Amino acid sequence: MVEGSMTQGAGQGPEVERTATLRDFRVPAYVHETGPYAQSSHPGDAVPPSDEAHPEGYTPTQRDLPVINRGDTVQVTVDPASVPAPQPATGPGPLYVVGDVHGYLDELVAALQEQGLIDAAGQWCAGTARLWFLGDFTDRGPDGIGVIDLVMRLSAEAAAAGGYCKALMGNHELLLLGAKRFGDTPVNSGAGTATFQAAWLLNGGQKTDMDRLQDHHLQWMARLDAVEEVDGHLLLHSDTTAYLDYGRSIEEVNDTVRETLTRNDADEVWDLFRKFTKRFSFRDEGGADAVRSLLDTYGGTRVVHGHSPIPYLLGEVGSEDGEDDTGPVVAGPHVYADGLAIAMDGGVTMAGKLLVTKLPLGV
Repeated sequence: MVEGSMTQGAGQGPEVERTATLRDFRVPAYVHETGPYAQSSHPGDAVPPSDEAHPEGYTPTQRDLPVINRGDTVQVTVDPASVPAPQPATGPGPLYVVGDVHGYLDELVAALQEQGLIDAAGQWCAGTARLWFLGDFTDRGPDGIGVIDLVMRLSAEAAAAGGYCKALMGNHELLLLGAKRFGDTPVNSGAGTATFQAAWLLNGGQKTDMDRLQDHHLQWMARLDAVEEVDGHLLLHSDTTAYLDYGRSIEEVNDTVRETLTRNDADEVWDLFRKFTKRFSFRDEGGADAVRSLLDTYGGTRVVHGHSPIPYLLGEVGSEDGEDDTGPVVAGPHVYADGLAIAMDGGVTMAGKLLVTKLPLGV
């Protein structure tokens, strides 16, 4: 089967570049206090650091609390319906996944608040809930670095509350890493000479993101996993079987991707990026078999992916450049391939919807 791809610079058709919308975004001070981060003398030197030992959990220091006797308080009748349900004391919390964000920070915040994952101040309020981002945080939209900063902060806040917020590697993370590390260094694209810088600009790269990109952002992106299995859901970014080229287990795939980035070879990283841009493996005839090949290899009963906007999977007319003011109607995730695949890219870049969904569907 021939897989398609709409990411330009890797053998795809023309795509109109989106003009960035500049916003005044200030990173909270504590984001910069999580270092120190290794300073690289050259963008190409930015490689993931070695793993360090971390405590398995976090237990806050218990404060001495005053003793309050019953007679010291006013007894108030409380309507049970107004009291929120307590989070489970043990065991994992509910599972949520987020589709492609592409720099649309305001839409992301609104979607997370709608699901009760963050409060009005943008702080984690979901206790032991588990949240997975399926990749593609930057490019095309106005504030990719703001999105990354939010995800990094929520990761710390969720962990302190007994839950977690984690993220997968998307093809646009590889593209941004490549543009920063290798710039205009020529790479063998298979169709002539190309550069990461040209491909990044062609695929919605935003100058405001590149200007604000720092070492800790690069290190965070370079250490992202490519595949994960949670509660029977095989999570990955791209709707492609190209993951099979990188290992026969989830651990092997993730290790191979990280090792490729660590070696810092422009041609190797380009090949990884090119394969992660492939799409539509699960859509047409034989799509269910393609999904089964991944499930049989890595485990799980359903694949959950981003990357390909749902309107494209449904054959609707649209543009990832957001030029169609009417936009497609995306009600929610798209289940297809004999029920074995769930698509989560709601097409926010084409005036669709940024999806945040609780799994399993319908529960």
